[in-house]
Amino acid sequence: MELKIPPVIVFLVFILGMCLLSTFLPFGFFDFFGRLPLAKILVGLAAGIGVVSLIQFFVAKTTVNPNTPEKASRLISNGLYTFSRNPMYLAMLLLLLAVGLYFGNAFNTLIAAGFVSYMNRFQIGPEERVLLSKFGKKYTEYLKKTRRWF
Repeated sequence: MELKIPPVIVFLVFILGMCLLSTFLPFGFFDFFGRLPLAKILVGLAAGIGVVSLIQFFVAKTTVNPNTPEKASRLISNGLYTFSRNPMYLAMLLLLLAVGLYFGNAFNTLIAAGFVSYMNRFQIGPEERVLLSKFGKKYTEYLKKTRRWF
């Protein structure tokens, strides 16, 4: 792996960035009818996606540690993993979007986009290389039929 920063820590750093941006940037606020209920819906979706994706890993008896993909004992490509190769990271992104809606600062969308970019480069890319070397053709087929995020 290129960086050994756990994705949860990366996620928390990006939330901190949203908090700081919303506190210290004097413009960019937006509001619309249903903004906070939409944020709550995103939190619910994120929680559901995150819990189900973790359960799938535990049922398959494979590692959930994102810093050691080489310890994966099985490729999971069913359930939520039929629709997204990274539902746990998708859950984090949905939470970031919910936080951005809660703060109501339009610039927080840039922070969420930065999270996606960071995760693609420093977490998902290296994970995919390890899984490709470990699972070969089976993983190549999975890459072709399933999107990275959603």
